[in-house]
Amino acid sequence: MGVDTLTTIEQSSLLIVDDDPSAIHLVRRALEAYTDVRFATTAADAYTLMQARRPDLILLDGDMPGESGFQFCRRVKAVESMLDIPVIFVTAHDDIRFETQALSVGAADFIPKPISAPRVQLRVVLHLKLKYQLDQLRRLAATDSLTSLANRRTMDNTLAVECARALRAGSPISLLMLDVDYFKLYNDAYGHPAGDRCLQAVAKCIERAARRPSDVAARYGGEEFALLLVDTALEGALHVAQRIRQGVAAAALEHRGSLQSGNVTLSIGAACVGAGDLLKAAGKVTSSTVAQALVKASDDALYSAKRNGRDRVERAAEGHTWSMIAQP
Repeated sequence: MGVDTLTTIEQSSLLIVDDDPSAIHLVRRALEAYTDVRFATTAADAYTLMQARRPDLILLDGDMPGESGFQFCRRVKAVESMLDIPVIFVTAHDDIRFETQALSVGAADFIPKPISAPRVQLRVVLHLKLKYQLDQLRRLAATDSLTSLANRRTMDNTLAVECARALRAGSPISLLMLDVDYFKLYNDAYGHPAGDRCLQAVAKCIERAARRPSDVAARYGGEEFALLLVDTALEGALHVAQRIRQGVAAAALEHRGSLQSGNVTLSIGAACVGAGDLLKAAGKVTSSTVAQALVKASDDALYSAKRNGRDRVERAAEGHTWSMIAQP
């Protein structure tokens, strides 16, 4: 295991859950190399801590008053965002039935008491290392390898989740579709390696304009990009779109094959589902309908930008997105 991986592991967040404070103390001493360690003496307190900040690994006692360790583990594993957190049972029971029960509710491992510090340390490192590797694989699966933006699958999944949230909250949601103008001619003029560098430079301009953690930028396919802006009305989305155009213009990426300009330019389509429309739609349409309408409306606006001369931002026609939602 490399030094960087070990450093990452020792910076991991651990949660110890046991109704016996002395047992918590013993486990904590065994894991003194870790600086981010929290503890709880009840399942309810542990769940509150997890909702505030997800741990990377849980060390859990099976026998606790109230909600048992088994019930708590089952509840954690029922939540999609917590499903990948490894749970190690640390318990006085040392029999196959107890261990089988622990593994059947989703635990990753089982350590009997009295604890051995080296055993706890090795098991914790093992499961954190596995989690670190799986997280890396998930990130790779969610990322476009060329631009390091999200890939289309990630964008589609995120759009579905955020449209569902927007419907519940009645908050606006906007989507930009962006396309590099005359990109085929760029590849013809400069070659595909240069085309890849061009896409990377454009991706950086989009990333710089997407300033909030909730903004999701993706390579949607070929030379097309998408930018999801949650809690953002159309005017805000148009402002971001112009900021991206200005960033690409400032980058001054030469494009001698362009029929529009001597430099690389973007055509951008913007669409929004406003708060009022979402409140009207709540309980009447699905989040999938909203997501599909948003993609279609922003795509239509993008093609309007292309038809109207490129190197411009076009907004979806007034009421266009809502009409697709109301009458899919």
